[in-house]
Amino acid sequence: MFKRFKIIKNILLIVFVFLTVLLLLCLGAVYPKNQLVYGVTFSVKQAKALDLDWQKVFISALDDLKIDRFRLVAYWDEIEKNNGQYDWQDLDWQIQEANSRNAQIILAVGGRLPRWPECHLPIWTNNLTKETREDKILQYIEKTVDKYKNEKQIIAWQVENEPFLSHFGDCPKLDPDFLDREIELVKKLDDRPIIVTDSGELSLWIPAARRADIFGITMYRDTYSAYLNRYVHYPITPSFFKIKRNITKIFAWKPNNWIVIELQAEPWASAPYQSVSQAERDRTMSPEKFKEILEFSRKAGFKEFYLWGVEWWYWEKDKNNRPEFWEIAKGLFTRELGQKE
Repeated sequence: MFKRFKIIKNILLIVFVFLTVLLLLCLGAVYPKNQLVYGVTFSVKQAKALDLDWQKVFISALDDLKIDRFRLVAYWDEIEKNNGQYDWQDLDWQIQEANSRNAQIILAVGGRLPRWPECHLPIWTNNLTKETREDKILQYIEKTVDKYKNEKQIIAWQVENEPFLSHFGDCPKLDPDFLDREIELVKKLDDRPIIVTDSGELSLWIPAARRADIFGITMYRDTYSAYLNRYVHYPITPSFFKIKRNITKIFAWKPNNWIVIELQAEPWASAPYQSVSQAERDRTMSPEKFKEILEFSRKAGFKEFYLWGVEWWYWEKDKNNRPEFWEIAKGLFTRELGQKE
């Protein structure tokens, strides 16, 4: 009888300790809506893929949506289409327009950058050896940072994009040592913070967070898996991100700030969304889902968010007479503007 009681007592103690640890891991502030900060990622490539006037989209984002925080992308294959010949025209224009409105900029550099196929390497690098290709990437990064490091509106440099999500995208195999060389180079050239990013749902975070002054994650709820050949709704709650963050902080003390660098606000369909039906697009991003993920992300305990999909909001409004997404975003950004004034 006493032995059975002791076993039950030990089981209850283990359960108590487990629940206590779980509760501690779930702890984290949830910021009120009036303290949240929003921006967007803007991709010239994505706007062009949607057959949009990308400059018009960018100006509309600035002047109609009143967005004052952007993650801009220094695509290597657009800046250096030919070996040693650099074209800064498109990026110069974006930075100039953002500067004229006092919009803050995160500038992403590297071979792996936002938007499919994830790695944006110039065609002329196809037959280069790994060592030569890496030297060329470092040259392009050095020229980019040197060119723009006097732009006061640039608040941080992002080095590569989700570099540890190696199974996703058409990319060379990750070399962590080379990533460290890239980060070291940017730090040598300028003292602004370095952002390193990782998948919110699919990665461990720790290797990326250890390298980051600012650690940025992605956050998705509804996607299409080509591997599973079906749509996937992540069966997670906001606490999932709190637990991962608290565990990561045990092993990665360096980040001074934790942000959502890519918050889903566009569909993830079985094909490019301009080629699928509205019903299929709505499976992964409808007006209701847009509002839901905004609240979900807030409950996950983050304060700063960069939404993913500004080009698509414009496309839906301009090509399909569906302004709902644009108007939801407009309400979000103009509300934030009102809070600052």
